[in-house]
Amino acid sequence: MLPTRGLARCRRCGTAVHWTITAAGARLAVDANPSALGNTAVYRDGTGTIRSRRPTAELPLLPYERLHLPHAATCIARPPEGNPSRRHVS
Repeated sequence: MLPTRGLARCRRCGTAVHWTITAAGARLAVDANPSALGNTAVYRDGTGTIRSRRPTAELPLLPYERLHLPHAATCIARPPEGNPSRRHVS
């Protein structure tokens, strides 16, 4: 079970999120509540760190993991697609 106290908040929309460490060592924000539609396995390791990974056919969801959605997929205040500073204006 993930902690509910001390949840972080998205700076853009204010939604509660968990910050996880991915299998590659990057930080990933996931929605605080598990979701049947989720594609990210989230669990707490022996040191209390919240970890995340993508389940695969070779390593499916494990009993101690729960599926969550990455917050970038659900944030209602997402910036527009692409970087406007890099758009070519003719």
